[in-house]
Amino acid sequence: MFKRVMVAVVFIPVIFLVLFWCPPIVLPVAVSALSAIAIHEILWSTGCVKHFRISLYSGVLGALIPFWVHFEGGTSVALLGLFVYVVLLFCEAIASKKTVTLEKMGSAFFVSVMIPFFLSSFIRIRAMDLGAYYVMLPFLAAFTSDAFALFAGMLFGKHKLAPELSPKKTIEGAIGGFAGAIVGCCLYGLVIQLGWQMKPDYAVLGFFGALGSVVSQLGDLSFSYIKREYKIKDYGNIFPGHGGVLDRFDSVIFCAPLTEMLLLLLPFFRAA
Repeated sequence: MFKRVMVAVVFIPVIFLVLFWCPPIVLPVAVSALSAIAIHEILWSTGCVKHFRISLYSGVLGALIPFWVHFEGGTSVALLGLFVYVVLLFCEAIASKKTVTLEKMGSAFFVSVMIPFFLSSFIRIRAMDLGAYYVMLPFLAAFTSDAFALFAGMLFGKHKLAPELSPKKTIEGAIGGFAGAIVGCCLYGLVIQLGWQMKPDYAVLGFFGALGSVVSQLGDLSFSYIKREYKIKDYGNIFPGHGGVLDRFDSVIFCAPLTEMLLLLLPFFRAA
């Protein structure tokens, strides 16, 4: 627990620094680095694709996607990148004498596109009108849900949520995470209202927190499903007490695109 708290103490200021005070290019650089590390973690920790060149191609593709989003690259650029990547995958498969299977190629393609494209929601949110106020929401919903679920589970947890995937998670913890995310998002609205004279819609903020918690917990269970299938404990060890990038950002990977989609339909801040 001490290691988890210390990582949070160091990590939270870094998030604020990247999102609010660094030059705009730093955000896609950070998303690119996290994506490349996450892709490497899942391919190698599971043993699904322990192939240096395929891992390299996948990491490069994942690292480039956030820059494609940041610079608003067109369809032709995306098509070119995916075409080169798929051709390289099949070249490796042909040269491997059937050891690189369709399953391995499909797994590499899936994680190399899904992870960076979902995480790039932070870049797209930051570029929105009032994006500076919105960009913290995926972290806020996911991390408050995680934290409240942890403490509620420790205090009240009796009924297992999904014991075959995550033995420590409980229904009581899930309910606590759900409530905590709603409260956290509404408190964020209050901070913005008092500090920046914006008028938030608290009902919409609570809705963001509720849905954010649901998909965050689903993201956590989804990546736990992969870990249980391949019988591994963590994807990596880059964050002491947390594991790898995927162990820490599994819930955020699901919450960020949901938040982006909701913001396109339900923006909730307006000038005072």
